[in-house]
Amino acid sequence: MHATLPRLVQTDFPAIKRGQLETLQVNLGYLCNQSCLHCHVNAGPTRKENMQQDTIEDIIRFLRDNDIKKLDLTGGAPELNPHFRHLVSQANAMGIHIIDRCNLTVLHETGQEDTVDFLAQNKVEVVASLPCYLEENVDGQRGDGVFQTSIAAIKLLNLAGYGLEDTGLELNLMYNPVGAHLPPAQCQLEQDYKRELKQRYGIVFNNLYTLTNMPIKRFGSTLISKGEFDSYMDLLKQAYQATNLETVMCRSLISIDWQGYVYDCDFNQMLCLPLTEAGQKLHINDIKDDTLDKRDILIADHCYGCTAGQGSSCGGALG
Repeated sequence: MHATLPRLVQTDFPAIKRGQLETLQVNLGYLCNQSCLHCHVNAGPTRKENMQQDTIEDIIRFLRDNDIKKLDLTGGAPELNPHFRHLVSQANAMGIHIIDRCNLTVLHETGQEDTVDFLAQNKVEVVASLPCYLEENVDGQRGDGVFQTSIAAIKLLNLAGYGLEDTGLELNLMYNPVGAHLPPAQCQLEQDYKRELKQRYGIVFNNLYTLTNMPIKRFGSTLISKGEFDSYMDLLKQAYQATNLETVMCRSLISIDWQGYVYDCDFNQMLCLPLTEAGQKLHINDIKDDTLDKRDILIADHCYGCTAGQGSSCGGALG
């Protein structure tokens, strides 16, 4: 795999500082039942990195001691971590809003038969990745059969009340482009998704989020192999919108890796750009009341991916 960080570290991206911490995003490990072309984590079935029980307890203590409004669980497939349910249950008991970033197909894996019911019982928001409403596009990006398995999973979520009015069970879909281009306008694409998925498969959801592909890890390496890395970076920079700087996710979020170390965002985590003090990586146990106050955010050229066009974050378009 081609290294992307050397192509990104020299940057003219504007300096930005942290605001108030609201969201704790936790990567529970890189184990996944899929190996997607666009994956910025390089997750897959053979990855061994998985958060252990002691680090899970560190996360729970941090949630208990700080005014965290959202717990955002990602991976890999976060549901494959053996401690996933313990963490969710503890956070739910604290009244914290929990997000599960689900690839949908994991819900059909052995041992996950009651995962939908568990998520519903704990009022977990499901953000489910579905890069297109066309079967050939999804299977081309994620593998043969992934689309139909994903549709079947959404039907299970709908049966449990997800995506339906007045249930309080939120199902949001995540779109990312199949290739080296920016996502279309989120509002119009959401209308297209809702119409097509309802007419074709009888399924519903709440919101569609668009996410720009980041030029790092597996997707970045593919760009390099195709000779498209520089042109893609040019595309991101030409589409830069300064107004998106005010609402980029790194201002109000920290990302925790499977070992408990702290990063400004999930993308910095994948580039091995941790928060440090005196040259040492910061662990979640090192974060005190004033550790993050007005701290400079570590930036590189990939940050243009979050500010291009409508902007892009784990919650979709910014503009």
